[in-house]
Amino acid sequence: MFDNLGLVIGLGVVCLLLVIVVFWFIATYNKLVRQRNQVQASWAQIDVQLKRRYDLIPNLVETVKGYAAHERGTLDAVVQARNGAIAAAGQGPADRAGAENILTQTLGRLFALAEAYPNLKANENFASLQAELANTEDKISYARQFYNSAVQTMNTSVQSIPSNIIAGMTGFRMMEYFEAAEGERGPVQVRF
Repeated sequence: MFDNLGLVIGLGVVCLLLVIVVFWFIATYNKLVRQRNQVQASWAQIDVQLKRRYDLIPNLVETVKGYAAHERGTLDAVVQARNGAIAAAGQGPADRAGAENILTQTLGRLFALAEAYPNLKANENFASLQAELANTEDKISYARQFYNSAVQTMNTSVQSIPSNIIAGMTGFRMMEYFEAAEGERGPVQVRF
């Protein structure tokens, strides 16, 4: 009688441990899915802000053309950088960040032109577009911070024991950060 009772208790403990492991596996897998979805959603927010930026740039270039038509090199560089950033849209965060950093640098040169042309600086349309672009740059910076925070959370889970076991078994991988160019301190600085 005691032998059967010990066997039943042993089987009960094994079943209980098996149930705990299954629930832990499910909970950890669901956490990884939530984190991956958060990374994807935050990347989509970056994408929305970048598209907004792309839409503003042609208007800004057209406004500057009227005042600084002989600054063709700078205007062409901005248009080329914008096109390069749009072309990088389907690539990963590292490639996309490189193209965006080039665009940010060329926009800085475009805004530097305003210093040389007081009439351009005083133009309401230019000032409005410049303010809108600065606002968009702030939103891009915030979206990038949010994305990188989500990536950090996801990467920590993928690398940490014991969730790394489930991540490895189910195909979860490390995500790429969206990094600013070395030396970038924030959005384009515009001075009047």
